[in-house]
Amino acid sequence: MKFIHTSDWHLGRSLCNRPLLEDQAHVLHQVAAYAQQHAVDALVIAGDVYDRAVPPAAAVRLLNDFLNRMHGLQIPVVIIPGNHDSADRLGFAATPLERSGVHIIADYQQMLHPVLVSTDIGPVYFHGIPYSDPEPVRVWSQEPIASYEQAHQSLLQHIRQAMPEQGVHVLVSHCFLAGSQESESERPLAVGGADQVPAALFDGFAYVALGHLHGPQAFRQGRIRYSGSPLKYSFSEEKHNKGVALVQIDPGGTATTTMLPLSPLHDVRSIEGTLEQLLHAGQTDAQRDDYLLARLTDTHAILDPLGKLRAVYPNLLQLEKPRLYQDDTQPVLSAARLRRDEFSLFSDFYEQASGQSMTTAQHAAMKDVIEHVLKKEA
Repeated sequence: MKFIHTSDWHLGRSLCNRPLLEDQAHVLHQVAAYAQQHAVDALVIAGDVYDRAVPPAAAVRLLNDFLNRMHGLQIPVVIIPGNHDSADRLGFAATPLERSGVHIIADYQQMLHPVLVSTDIGPVYFHGIPYSDPEPVRVWSQEPIASYEQAHQSLLQHIRQAMPEQGVHVLVSHCFLAGSQESESERPLAVGGADQVPAALFDGFAYVALGHLHGPQAFRQGRIRYSGSPLKYSFSEEKHNKGVALVQIDPGGTATTTMLPLSPLHDVRSIEGTLEQLLHAGQTDAQRDDYLLARLTDTHAILDPLGKLRAVYPNLLQLEKPRLYQDDTQPVLSAARLRRDEFSLFSDFYEQASGQSMTTAQHAAMKDVIEHVLKKEA
């Protein structure tokens, strides 16, 4: 049997205040096409379907369109809420939706009833753990639970007690697996590593479909896997290879995985160089419409660098000038260096604004003004 594992869609998200809904629709179309092309038996979304608890209407419509397409293809969809989702809102009408092939495991009672998919290798059961902090698990289980590890251990114990003896078992969870690599765009579940869950808790499942971390990564010979997000949601993810996991389980219950790549409408990447170098490179850059972070290596002040770069790179979202106040020999600035820089900054600004250098008299007058201001502040 075959199924697609995906997660962390974050529908409704923005990147540096740039809405990404069109980009998300672009990759979800590819996910649906993969499901049809490979004739999968199911599709799993391992949490963070939306980017926030109350998603914008356009994000809800996008999910609705995707689920309608899966319904037309008669492909069951298994969904759990992530830490960005509201479990109650995502799980609205979950029971009647089951008859349409949409299985939303949004609470602990639903968790105890796995989704059964009949396949050529026999029954395959999808067990979903809705994202949970330790506190609600402690209240529900009436057990002394204080950590994410204990919460997961308790929920898995309840799942195993209700697990059918026959068939293949797949687990879907949204958590931070110990030893995983995170990126800047994930919201921390807890501080100080208290949110980590050990991989040993997941023994006994043919495959564990994880969500929460945006970089694809695998553990335990690929049996436990993060599919990663379908899009790059921060510049820290620019080296990620985004895609979905096509999981195939043989009659013996062994899972093998193939990552299917997704092509974004706009890539997310960084460029670096002097303003002159970047402007020149942009003239022939076939991907200049990508979402970009520019790092300028110029060591002097520049008038309106953002406007100049956006004339060439229309989707430049972020600008950094890490070398503006330092050189290779003196990375840490002294007070004397800062005083000199104040004058040089104004000199650069004056020259770019007027097209000429200051006269000797202007030079002396500006120095007097800066010294007067510094003495007054002191």
